Amino acid sequence: MVEGSESPTSPLAHGKDYDLVVIGGGSGGLAAAKEAARHGAKVACFDFVKPSEKGTTWGLGGTCVNVGCIPKKLMHQAGILGESFSDANAFGWTVEEKQKHDWGKMVSGIQDHIGSLNFGYRTALREKKVDYKNEYCSFVDANTVKGVNKRGVEKQYTFDKCIIAVGGRPSYLDAPGARELCITSDDVFSLENPPGKTLCVGASYISLETAGFLNALGYDTSVVVRSVFLRGFDTEIAAQIVGHMERHGTRMIRDTTPQKFEKTEDGKIKVEFKNTMFGNKFKEEFDTVVLAVGRDAVTEGLNLPAAGVEFNPKNGKIPCVDEQTNVPHIYAIGDVLDTRQELTPVAIKAGVRLAHRIYGDDGKPKLKMNYDLVPTTVFTPLEYGCVGMSEELAKETYGEENIESYLSYFKPLEWTVNHSAHDNGTMHREDNACFAKVIVNKADSERVVGLHYLGPNAGEVTQGYAVAMKMNMTKQDLDDTVGIHPTVSEQFTTMTITRSSGEDPQSKGC
Repeated sequence: MVEGSESPTSPLAHGKDYDLVVIGGGSGGLAAAKEAARHGAKVACFDFVKPSEKGTTWGLGGTCVNVGCIPKKLMHQAGILGESFSDANAFGWTVEEKQKHDWGKMVSGIQDHIGSLNFGYRTALREKKVDYKNEYCSFVDANTVKGVNKRGVEKQYTFDKCIIAVGGRPSYLDAPGARELCITSDDVFSLENPPGKTLCVGASYISLETAGFLNALGYDTSVVVRSVFLRGFDTEIAAQIVGHMERHGTRMIRDTTPQKFEKTEDGKIKVEFKNTMFGNKFKEEFDTVVLAVGRDAVTEGLNLPAAGVEFNPKNGKIPCVDEQTNVPHIYAIGDVLDTRQELTPVAIKAGVRLAHRIYGDDGKPKLKMNYDLVPTTVFTPLEYGCVGMSEELAKETYGEENIESYLSYFKPLEWTVNHSAHDNGTMHREDNACFAKVIVNKADSERVVGLHYLGPNAGEVTQGYAVAMKMNMTKQDLDDTVGIHPTVSEQFTTMTITRSSGEDPQSKGC
């Protein structure tokens, strides 16, 4: 049981309007609201989307459904399909050499799917008897919130407990013209017109994913980066992702920051850049500029001080212990948590477990959220799935002398028939472009502390290994497992070449 919480003995015995108020209708908030209602709590879920700087808005479901994982992966899939035409030719299908992509048709199909998800979430809340309130919510005091609807009508509600699940929104550069002329991930997935020549600003996975699918769809795409690509991920693999993207047409502008954005007479965006190494400035024009320079927690308008909830003034995020804030009956989950992963499944699992700990009466164990060994995937053109530590973090944690890495480069069988080349001379399907890395702690029976995969279907490949690592998988466990042939995942069952051996880990056969 969470400290400071009790199971409700009878409905509304506390005399408040609601047992639980959930602020935020994203993945985590919806999951928590439905789980609490399932156990008999009277629940209200508040969700209100403030339009982006460009006026983009959306329905119930939060970032992932509307402007994150779902449309991102669908556009990524559109790019994969385009890249697969040369494979189809190689396998005997008659496919025209130059394919034409219909941006509007893709966007329309994706937005129709998102609309159906929005409707489904509203229906699910109604079926679970959760009161859905499309109102902007803020605290009045530690047991009262104020909701303001789109017409400006204000109403107050009292509650016994509250879960803050407001998530985050994209940051903007502090540069002239950034807010007026640039878009973010809040806008890119619903653009009515093709983006044309595009600049993605930032070294984050959002920036690289966006650049990857835009390039694959045929748009002239550049990425401008101030310092390190994919900070926090394994640096060796980050370098391989960037190299692959460059060889396949995405331009990388390194050690550079945009200083100013101006609109030209013909409607383009003129960007003034400054190189951080040498200080020289240069300008270039683009049709679209996408900012992906970080995300801020949406806590500014919540009036957290009125409820006494402490937060990090630097990023607006809320420090918690087991999702509990400094106010015992107020909790937080998802992207708004300080120092936790900003991932949809993390928010969902944390929300379900928290609601079950507070209200669960089914005799099942009341489990806390475990934030260790959370798997994730970056949907760049060459997908990257990982579980556990990067090689750098493993060495820092366990000592360089105790860490060994097993390495394997390979080419999926499905790519081997295609020998066509891009206009720049690089192969569509390069030899040894894919990569597997297993990082072990030699001082702990070669327990696997990091598993990394670079190649197609990365999420599907790495998901199962996350279970194995939760069960303290060792390198010997992988060696004892018979692989499925021919697959990419079998690489993890046959790895013998270590970094310390100095041997070449590139594949020389099937």
